[in-house]
Amino acid sequence: MVETSCHCGAIRLEVETAPVEVTDCNCSICRRYGALWAYYKAHQVRRVSPAGTTDIYKCNDRKNEFHRCASCGCVTHWAKDDRVGVNARLMAPEILARAKVRHLDGADTWKFLDE
Repeated sequence: MVETSCHCGAIRLEVETAPVEVTDCNCSICRRYGALWAYYKAHQVRRVSPAGTTDIYKCNDRKNEFHRCASCGCVTHWAKDDRVGVNARLMAPEILARAKVRHLDGADTWKFLDE
């Protein structure tokens, strides 16, 4: 089990496994957030924080929900359908260091630039 948390600790997530790879996306929202996304199925992510501790921003088709801490403002995760992107920058540095960083051109082609 891998734990993540925002800066103030109000939002804590647990994921089943450490990410093998993470995505650095350059789309209009991801580049502003500066997140590295680790992808999971919804059942692999458990939120261990009380309800009401996140603010939600919905963009594009209004189905993709970006969550951030209502207190410290850290972007913690996004959720859409059965998929969750966890901000791997909130994981311990030694866990993130083992993951391969993939660069996604979400601003234009939606293709990985490192293939």
